[in-house]
Amino acid sequence: MTDLTINNAEDLKAEILRLRHLKEEQGEALKARFSSPGAAISSLMTVFPKGSKYDIFHQDFLGLISRIVLPLTLNKTLFRNSNFLVKGLVGFLSQKASHFVSEDSVTGLWDKVKSLFDKKKAKQEDFGIPPESEAS
Repeated sequence: MTDLTINNAEDLKAEILRLRHLKEEQGEALKARFSSPGAAISSLMTVFPKGSKYDIFHQDFLGLISRIVLPLTLNKTLFRNSNFLVKGLVGFLSQKASHFVSEDSVTGLWDKVKSLFDKKKAKQEDFGIPPESEAS
């Protein structure tokens, strides 16, 4: 996108014509992409890549559980009074997000939270008088 300054009506008309031409080109490209049912289905199937590392059969236990629990929890709590389309979108996005939930990510998050509390506990410890400073 160029940073075009419009100074007069002629510049505005030229920009409107350019944008209309760009709209027509993009419309033709979309028509070509969705020209047949097979092309439309293949375009939609790009959302679900084949053989990727996010395959349902190659997830660990927490990933499989999150595929079920995450959409149900969101739809029953935050999106309780939402319509069908919103709940469907939430379900779809949470299915995609469940690929990022794994045992490694959960244990890493747990370790980070645990280390925050360990640091606070270490600061509160009283070491008392060091043994080297006692008089014999």
